[in-house]
Amino acid sequence: MFSPELTQELAAELQQAQDTRTQLRHFSQRFPGMTIEDGYRVSRAWVALQLAQGRRVIGHKIGLTSRAMQQSSQIDEPDYGTLLDSMLFTCTPGQVLEIDASRFIAIRVEVELAFVLKAPLQGPNITLDDVMAATDYVTPAIEIIDARIEQFDRETKAMRRVFDTISDNAANAGIVVGAARVKPHDIDLPWVGAVLRQNGVVEETGLAAGVQGHPAIGIAWLANKLAPWGEHLQAGQIVLAGSFTRPVPGKAGDLFEADYGPLGQLKFRFV
Repeated sequence: MFSPELTQELAAELQQAQDTRTQLRHFSQRFPGMTIEDGYRVSRAWVALQLAQGRRVIGHKIGLTSRAMQQSSQIDEPDYGTLLDSMLFTCTPGQVLEIDASRFIAIRVEVELAFVLKAPLQGPNITLDDVMAATDYVTPAIEIIDARIEQFDRETKAMRRVFDTISDNAANAGIVVGAARVKPHDIDLPWVGAVLRQNGVVEETGLAAGVQGHPAIGIAWLANKLAPWGEHLQAGQIVLAGSFTRPVPGKAGDLFEADYGPLGQLKFRFV
């Protein structure tokens, strides 16, 4: 287990990487005995640094929800990170939101659904039905993921391990919302679909069923995973349920349009 001193040191390195837009080499390579719990400790320490700067927690994200992504990461469950108020971008219907690309290092875009809670969810033993009952509404969301830690090592070209991704706040950097809001029982959530266009070209399509069969399953999993840390999902928080498309790289000048059909569109451009 990482010492408190090492945990703080690595959190500070992540903050420096974000501030300077300079990626770090893999923590797991430097510390071969690193565990998933070590990764979450570093992530929490980084969040604490953000809170000390005046940021506010607005929710959580769930990642690695598809079986293919779990297999590639050599794990058998998702991971999670923390959403902060500084990460929230809101689209206005009919307009294109502009997002400053210079605040990110390696932009990638994922198509998701966000659950906004009206009641707390405190594990253990939270179920899908509990999540549905505690949800105020569900809305389309785009997650902007980033990499403060290199995806591939600069020398060996080895892919980063899940410990690295977890410590890097599960690669979260932003969330885009602003489309329709729907009560969770008013729509067949697994059959919610989306088309993601980049500069007018369809790059990805998918169904929310790609997120473990039902997007609420991951919310229940998260509530139960937070319990041993003495934490829970709170009323009013946003929870990103996981991507049902592959991540699409982006850069300054790129226009993205995520079309969720009857739930509306999210349009934004990196500038």
